[in-house]
Amino acid sequence: MTENGYTSDEIMSIVASRQLRDGQVCFVGIGLPSEAANLARLSHAPDVVLIYESGTIGTRPEVLPLSIGDGELAEQADLVVSVPEIFAFWLQAGRVDVGFLSAAQIDRFGNLNSTVIGNYDEPKVRLPGAGGAPEIAFSAGEVIVMLRHSARTFVDTVDFISSVGFGRTGEGRDRYRGAGPSVVITDLGVLEPDPLTHELRLVAVHPGIDVDDVLDQTGWALQVVSDLATTEPPSGEELRMLRELKERTAVAHAGS
Repeated sequence: MTENGYTSDEIMSIVASRQLRDGQVCFVGIGLPSEAANLARLSHAPDVVLIYESGTIGTRPEVLPLSIGDGELAEQADLVVSVPEIFAFWLQAGRVDVGFLSAAQIDRFGNLNSTVIGNYDEPKVRLPGAGGAPEIAFSAGEVIVMLRHSARTFVDTVDFISSVGFGRTGEGRDRYRGAGPSVVITDLGVLEPDPLTHELRLVAVHPGIDVDDVLDQTGWALQVVSDLATTEPPSGEELRMLRELKERTAVAHAGS
């Protein structure tokens, strides 16, 4: 808990939730992205359309799902379609405005790794894999990324590109449908790609965070914009809704 009365994870989820606009169609990843997206739905964006990989569309879960196959998602959805339909008719056809993703690694050009740490054939760690994230990163209108900030996660070059950002050299998105990562939200601040080089830059820090804290936890020479901002701290109402959501979730999943 910070001296301001909220945790680093709470401000990350709240700042990320503010990125969603009412009425957007959002393809949601499990974990922190799901927390932020559902907080947005419960607060300033009640008509955001949340889609999960299992085929649930317009879902309004009372608690956070444990996985994309959580029954809560289907019970509270407007409709449930097959996995091939959710990808072919919705995502690949350009009907998804924003994808909400996380990963094990991200590099300076917004490429994400959820596959292996180290060499692919002889990895130090073999990760669970990216699931539908590669298609989301390829086809969604834009991508919001949420990650806890550390030098192990924010690396100069990812060991494996599971989900493409702007390519190995920042070459851009000419080969892909969507615009790529528009913002990266961490527990320290906010990064956005440079419009020309596509390299991620620090555009805001959270209250109480020094720029040096961010630089020390980034595995490349992170550029800082001249008009660096400080994010607006969580409001009492945002904290209340987030904490009630997490409390309901803990109670519902007790013993699971």
